[in-house]
Amino acid sequence: MIMLSPNFERAIARFDAVNSEDPNREQGEGTPQPKELLYARRMTAMLERFAPDAPEAVRLAARCQHIRRWDIPRADYPRTSAGYKEWRTRLQHYHAGVAGAILREEGYGEDVIARVASLLKKEKLKRDPESQLLEDVVALVFLEHYLAGFVAQHPEYGAAKLSDIVRKTARKMSPHGRAAVARLTRLPEPLAPVVLRELAATGTAA
Repeated sequence: MIMLSPNFERAIARFDAVNSEDPNREQGEGTPQPKELLYARRMTAMLERFAPDAPEAVRLAARCQHIRRWDIPRADYPRTSAGYKEWRTRLQHYHAGVAGAILREEGYGEDVIARVASLLKKEKLKRDPESQLLEDVVALVFLEHYLAGFVAQHPEYGAAKLSDIVRKTARKMSPHGRAAVARLTRLPEPLAPVVLRELAATGTAA
């Protein structure tokens, strides 16, 4: 069993209180919920399923992965690849700043705050096991909860585009993460064959 610091539950409650202010709503468990609060809880639930022995810093980063994301809309940046990367970089630094302020107020040391910030910024991805663990959880949550909705919002995307999206997601995952996809309980049925095929192909090529 992982021993968590006394600050942990207070920090999680603070993260949730902030994300409960999200004006955007999404259906979850049959009721509309603040979008980023629902996402944060899904991240924690997936982390518990995928890596129940995850260290405290990873647990914290999973819960604040999208904290106050609505403050920086995608629409504020050009609809280009460069615009997307600029938006994502700005978000990562913003999330790290918001989360760091909360962690500091809840008594965490600068070492933990810096570690959570590094995880949120995806530093040393593929070389840092904890950063890769968080990325695996992000990908698993996307595939289980958001892929079907993403495809539905973009009916112009054909089979080739769907395969490309799944392939890019798979490349970000570790072999352990890709293996976990087959065990997802809510993998969207119409898309499952494409997802499993592309992940298997990526694993073979890795």
